[in-house]
Amino acid sequence: MTKILIIEDNNDIRENVIEILRLCGYEVYEADNGKTGTELAIKHIPDLILCDIMMGDLDGYGVLHLLSKHEVTKTIPFIFMTAKSERADIRKGMELGADDYLTKPFDDTELLNAIETRLKKKMYSRSIIANQLKSSVVL
Repeated sequence: MTKILIIEDNNDIRENVIEILRLCGYEVYEADNGKTGTELAIKHIPDLILCDIMMGDLDGYGVLHLLSKHEVTKTIPFIFMTAKSERADIRKGMELGADDYLTKPFDDTELLNAIETRLKKKMYSRSIIANQLKSSVVL
């Protein structure tokens, strides 16, 4: 089962996204702050992370920065979900390594399309690496 971690301090948004993801068959882990989210990411190694930017203790930029330093989490697709819609905010997230950026409010279709696109890209990258490893094996 595909594992998704959502890091969102707003209860209503977090619960709404969790419900959508579970209805689609995803295994969901949740955190209401950046520190807990970072710990869960390292512990569970999700297939994808959805993360708010504006949070109290550790913001989404900090979460992405920390996870990009860990060998086991640095390649996990990372999608920001935020009300910050200024071009500079979007650029900052992308320059830090975010894979996508959803501006709140977003609808179910937009959320699921972003997730599916990132998961397909991850699977494609893994298959290319696996094929390269197979072809480099000397018999």
